[in-house]
Amino acid sequence: MNRANDNNINLSRTKLSSTSNIRWLLIGYDLIMYAVVAAILLLLYGGIDKLSTIGILQQVCLSVLCIFVARLIGKVYVQVWRYGGIQCYIRLLFTDFIAFVAYLCLELLLPIQKITFARMLSIVSLNLLGALALRMMYRYAYKCGNRETTKGKILSALLHMFSGIEAENKKEVQKIKVAIIGAGRVGVSLAEEPINNEETAYIPRCFIDISKEKVGREIHGIPVWSENEATFNRLGEFEVQEIIFAIPSMDAGKKKALYEYYKDAGYKLKVYDYPTMYTAGGKRHLREFDIEELLFRKQLVVSDERTNAYYKDKVVLITGGGGSIGSELCRQLAKMNPRKIIILDIYENGAYDVQQELKIAYGDCLDLQIEICSITNRKALEKVFEKYHPQIIINAAAHKHVPLMEHNCVEAIYNNVFGTQNLVELCEKFGTERFMMVSTDKAVNPTNVMGATKRMCEMIVQSASTHGKVKYSATRFGNVLGSAGSVIPLFKRQIANGGPVTVTDKRIIRYFMTIPEASQLVLQSGAIANNGELFVLDMGQPVKIIDLAENMIRLSGVQGIEIVETGLRPGEKLYEELLVKTEELDKTDNSMIFIERDNALSKEEIYKKIDVLRDACNTGDDLIAKEALRSVVPTFKRPEDVNKEIA
Repeated sequence: MNRANDNNINLSRTKLSSTSNIRWLLIGYDLIMYAVVAAILLLLYGGIDKLSTIGILQQVCLSVLCIFVARLIGKVYVQVWRYGGIQCYIRLLFTDFIAFVAYLCLELLLPIQKITFARMLSIVSLNLLGALALRMMYRYAYKCGNRETTKGKILSALLHMFSGIEAENKKEVQKIKVAIIGAGRVGVSLAEEPINNEETAYIPRCFIDISKEKVGREIHGIPVWSENEATFNRLGEFEVQEIIFAIPSMDAGKKKALYEYYKDAGYKLKVYDYPTMYTAGGKRHLREFDIEELLFRKQLVVSDERTNAYYKDKVVLITGGGGSIGSELCRQLAKMNPRKIIILDIYENGAYDVQQELKIAYGDCLDLQIEICSITNRKALEKVFEKYHPQIIINAAAHKHVPLMEHNCVEAIYNNVFGTQNLVELCEKFGTERFMMVSTDKAVNPTNVMGATKRMCEMIVQSASTHGKVKYSATRFGNVLGSAGSVIPLFKRQIANGGPVTVTDKRIIRYFMTIPEASQLVLQSGAIANNGELFVLDMGQPVKIIDLAENMIRLSGVQGIEIVETGLRPGEKLYEELLVKTEELDKTDNSMIFIERDNALSKEEIYKKIDVLRDACNTGDDLIAKEALRSVVPTFKRPEDVNKEIA
């Protein structure tokens, strides 16, 4: 231990000595630069105020005194110029300006031979220009002398010759060589990282851009190539190992084409941008492709000022507030300055996690309450309504797992259908302003219990809109990336375990959206609802699950992962119905949101259906409950009947 300490002390002394030598060496070079300037302007140049030998010595002593005392007082020589930024150069400019003022005043006051103002200014300015040039050349040689090129070797040799130190490092062979797609502001800021931080693990070799103004030029000494010039052979010559995407606004189709092009060639791909899920704002950073980016679809922005204004100063209760969608709804709402947010959930851990996250983010600025309660517990639910009198209810609580609900039909009906009915009745009793239900694309011609219960919920909400005082709406969307029941976490675990990755059927297609998209859609649709609307979202093109699995495997970089087809699960169909047939739907102000035309049932019809379901559930038999559900939801189809149509 003592030997280690001695070594550290010696190393520190060596570094201190080295720093001291470089500082005095820089003063020496500045003196040489001044001598050159003085020789030109005081000795060789005569001018109208030709000086005698004594006059030259007087001017040299006075100017040297002013310039170098000012620089020493201004701590110009304390700075580490190899890392010098603009502030270092500004300090040098400022100290030499002070030196010039002092030189001018003393020259006028002292009984010495005078020179013209122009010559005096020229001495200080030319000397300053030389000092700046010295430092810039030193910094450039230090930063670029580590490159394995002829220019890099020359710079390294000159740096060692004149300063006695090596270039920035000789570790370039150990660093990751990257090509940056995008020579814009984002790409250039990424390229500046190695310049400002020698500990970065990568070194930029080239930019790849389509701008004719930039192609063929250099940025920070890094060449800018066109896409045609960035051939695999040329990238190989520059030892490029990774490709970094640094154009956040790149078209999804273009990004997909480039991704596949470079991925097929064996390059590791990364993104320099903000995180795309769960994080708003923050600092750009280098990261792997996020899962939703594998879909290569532009995220929809559905939030607007009207939505924000609607929720401001409102008391909002979110059921299932600790879940994937519910927690994101809480995050989005917290930005809109509500009077109070009530998170209601049966699972206390999820609710607690959201509570702590929002407390850290907003502190006392956000009034946040937690209630642990099931929406099937009418008495407990009524106490919550009585305590807070919420103005807006967002019902995100539901059992959503398709195969599990096939074998737990009674529970699915109790939670999804009866729970929704409890909320609707309590909204009417306590005078709630608005009720918004989170629905799913699986409610469209459902082939499973989960989808059928959600369709029943839609019918309950639409019926209530015809006779109640509350404004009701429901919002449908597709599969949510990153949610607890998403296929993405399953694929991740399977890949981490070495495979195989399982897909139920290679023909399966699904619509996808991110959690923030889904949450913003629910909030906006609720804000614009008049009463009884069933909102649906144009989610673009569906995605084949097999393609998603293949992309995830390629992204992981793990070789030999097999994809195995396991067969359709209970209640699963090969495709989800197209949510939007725009010619049959009513438009809204948002071009991506539509309203489905649907005839609401009467209050009597709905309660008759609920009685049928209640009687079936009271038997405790899932098969009886399932058949009862089939009888009250006319569009509930058998999956085998739907799948055989496209088999």
